[in-house]
Amino acid sequence: MTSMILKNKIVVITGGAGLLGKEFAKAVVEQSGIAVIADINKVLGKKVEKSLRAELKSNNIYYHYLDITSKKSIQIMINYLHKMFGRIDSVINNAYPKNKKFGQKFFDVTYKDFCENLNLNLGGYFLVSQQFAAYFKSQKHGNIINISSIYGVVAPKFEIYKDTSMGLPVEYAAIKSSLIHITKYMASYFKGENIRVNSISPGGILDKQPEIFLEAYRDNCLNKGMLNKCDLSGTLIYLLSDMSKYVNGQNIIVDDGFTL
Repeated sequence: MTSMILKNKIVVITGGAGLLGKEFAKAVVEQSGIAVIADINKVLGKKVEKSLRAELKSNNIYYHYLDITSKKSIQIMINYLHKMFGRIDSVINNAYPKNKKFGQKFFDVTYKDFCENLNLNLGGYFLVSQQFAAYFKSQKHGNIINISSIYGVVAPKFEIYKDTSMGLPVEYAAIKSSLIHITKYMASYFKGENIRVNSISPGGILDKQPEIFLEAYRDNCLNKGMLNKCDLSGTLIYLLSDMSKYVNGQNIIVDDGFTL
């Protein structure tokens, strides 16, 4: 069902071809916005563009190549979209770059890998925010939304990973917690520029996790447990829309009470 909450708003979604990115793009178009799938994976990005256009019967979905760790790549995309639409309303920092050794156990993580993963992910979010903020400043309005995590808010509950091969990487906790504070920093720094910066901290998202983990996770929640990818859409649309025009520097937790 299509609504008009985001009518004609141009929304860039980094990591737009991924699990959450695709859902975010879908939600934007369903609210009459224009979604730009910005992703480093050209094949998957074009595939998602094509599939969403068919599913939603809309051409308001565009793929554009983006490497969030490249200033040149970001600027090329911004310039292209400006020429195409005349403005950009929002960017969602949702990409999830990591090196091949991401997720090692704590004592196995090397200094080099730790730094590289922070550079790729947190550094990429910073670079995208910096370049888009410069553009937003010139057009006199803009909206940045960072996708953080419950593990940027609270310490990991390691017991829920018992008897599984799963875990919570130390790099992930460092990245997501830092992202929340950088969100506040930027919101404050851009005072008077009409640029909003907020973050969303989702709980766990269903993605074929083992049942033993799902049960342990659910025991720490209030009703549902792990979220479906679409459960973030309402919060995202609110932050993208004019309904939240005075919400700035905030972190909204969507986790079915996991962090209580």
